[in-house]
Amino acid sequence: MGRRVVITGMGVCSPLGNTLSQFTTNLYEGKNGIRFWEELAALNFSCQLGGKPDLSEIELTNYFAKNQLNGLQSTGIIYGMIAATDAATQAQIQPSDSTNWNLGVQFGTGISGVAKFREAIYKIDESNVRRLGSTSVYQTMSSGVSALIAGKYGAGNVVATNSSACSSGVEALLLGFERIQHGKATQMLVGSTSDSGPYIWGGFDALRVLPRKYNAEPEQASRPMSASASGFVPASGAAAFVLEDLETAQKRGATILAEIVGGNVNSGGMRSGGSMTAANPEGIQRCIQAALNNAQVEAHQISSINGHLTATTKDSFEIAQWKEALGLAAADFPPINSFKGHFGHALAASGAIECVGVVQQLVTQQRFGNRNIEEVHPQIVHLVPEEKITFSSSTYPQNYIIKASFGFGDVNACIIFKHYQNT
Repeated sequence: MGRRVVITGMGVCSPLGNTLSQFTTNLYEGKNGIRFWEELAALNFSCQLGGKPDLSEIELTNYFAKNQLNGLQSTGIIYGMIAATDAATQAQIQPSDSTNWNLGVQFGTGISGVAKFREAIYKIDESNVRRLGSTSVYQTMSSGVSALIAGKYGAGNVVATNSSACSSGVEALLLGFERIQHGKATQMLVGSTSDSGPYIWGGFDALRVLPRKYNAEPEQASRPMSASASGFVPASGAAAFVLEDLETAQKRGATILAEIVGGNVNSGGMRSGGSMTAANPEGIQRCIQAALNNAQVEAHQISSINGHLTATTKDSFEIAQWKEALGLAAADFPPINSFKGHFGHALAASGAIECVGVVQQLVTQQRFGNRNIEEVHPQIVHLVPEEKITFSSSTYPQNYIIKASFGFGDVNACIIFKHYQNT
């Protein structure tokens, strides 16, 4: 099986809060982080809503060197550095003047630095290309966020960025998990981030997959598994985790938050119904089943599921794949929740941010409820009892939680976390 891998630090920068305590409290209390944005209305977006972290009280000089803030516009880099710094701080990992050959960075992202590139490109013409600016390169390259995080902590192990659409965050955790499990690193700073704003969200508005009738009621807009779901609300932010092998964590007296016991990534190959925007059902089922096999966990041992569940018409399709993959009778199906009702779909950052909520369920031994499900979608009710979905936040024993993210391009990622007990 290789080394056991545990989580010793987490950080989050999200529409629902920028600290672990705030984020956790807001999830438990069913708060909402989706807002109306005048900027989107001025651009004639059909969906004028979105979830963005509130950085008004964040002092960026606590996270960046002053020279790094010159011309910094990539919100994905800003969110990622905030989350990674807070995760490292909780794990008691400090910036270093020397290289740490056992520490690596694996950070996922999607589209990066579009606003910065747009600003830069409007300044140039064919005879004056150099006016793009000296900071445009690292702000627009995918690996910019990983490079800055690595530079802050002197990470000398693998430093990489993965980009697999909405599965990027869970994939990043699994890549870090596997590297430690196989003895190639002792510690990994992992996570994912996503930029915010019209140049990121505009394509989805054009695809007509965002809700259009809730602009005056932003808190009601994101409705996973609901009969009245009409599209996902775009969001942004980042989350980060410090992973390390159990022996190292114990030797240095680190607080262990949870254990990662396994997972899997795959693709449906865009066959059998799979496409750029739709999933091959067999691919999802295989991903879930392979994650269980890798973790050596039986379906009946799962305490709860945190699904991808974006609040589109595909939610019932996803539930059907969970039902088929787990092979459990309806009465034995685990309770299932989606945090997208609280803060929307954070795209490449969604998996990582939602994993913070999953781990916090294990830490607090609570189950967080679902928002905006006055009536469960009728196709879902035929598969899973309504009480498995419409529950409110409560104290509840949690041992194993399985979390999945599925992305454009027919890609899938699934990870299993375990409640850690020092025995």
